[in-house]
Amino acid sequence: MDTKELQNIAAQVRRDIIRMVHDAKSGHPGGSLGCADFLTALYFEVMDIDPAKFTKEGTGEDMFFLSNGHISPVLYSVMARRGYFPVEELGTFRKLHTRLQGHPTPVEGLPGIRIASGSLGQGVSVAIGAALAKKANQDPHIVYALTGDGELQEGQIWEAVMFAGAKKVDNLIVTVDHNGKQIDGPTDTVMNLGKLRAKFEAFGWMVLDMDGNDMKKCVQTLKLAKTLARNGKPVAIIMKTEMGQGVDFMMGTHKWHGTPPNDEQAEAALAQLPLTSLGDY
Repeated sequence: MDTKELQNIAAQVRRDIIRMVHDAKSGHPGGSLGCADFLTALYFEVMDIDPAKFTKEGTGEDMFFLSNGHISPVLYSVMARRGYFPVEELGTFRKLHTRLQGHPTPVEGLPGIRIASGSLGQGVSVAIGAALAKKANQDPHIVYALTGDGELQEGQIWEAVMFAGAKKVDNLIVTVDHNGKQIDGPTDTVMNLGKLRAKFEAFGWMVLDMDGNDMKKCVQTLKLAKTLARNGKPVAIIMKTEMGQGVDFMMGTHKWHGTPPNDEQAEAALAQLPLTSLGDY
């Protein structure tokens, strides 16, 4: 796809996020809006996947693990728009007995979901396991994971980073959503993350920087990361995003990390997000 097509999808994904969280009266719009470009680029342009042939094992295809599972609205929208399940099912988000739980879970059998990611800090470890399995099975495909920057305050993340570098898990690409905000405030205030590039490099990773709210740069950087894989080191992408991207009153603050918009706010947000050729669900 060209950049304009991908931007059209990402714009629709942002509309889906607002409508899902507003209708459910719960959820996490801020980080979801910030990651819409990244996940659109990943699922529609970069990963080698076939939604119609999805399996839990992921044999013969690239795999993605969402570690910061609270931004499920963006993942659900991207997966539905990519063809994993009917777009209309987005209207069931966080409803009783839905497959679209607030945090992704494989229990309901939703295509595209392989793990539960409600507890932060675990996704990179799981992605490493999947990457090692691909190596053992001589599967040349890549494993991707997304983690939040506030999530990097979890010790398990750094155990996983140390392991992947030491064991040369070089079919792994981990992206950090570095929006500088978490539920309690700025990450620098809650617990300063220090120099992320230096930390990953110290543990033997290759590190790229990316503007996660620029579609062209997302595609270019993700494709570059894929070419760098299988060269002896895992790859980390430090992705700068804006929490609440696309909705002016949600940007620049941590307050929309986990707060749903009311009727008036949802209407105002949707007025800022362009209608697309895909249409609302």
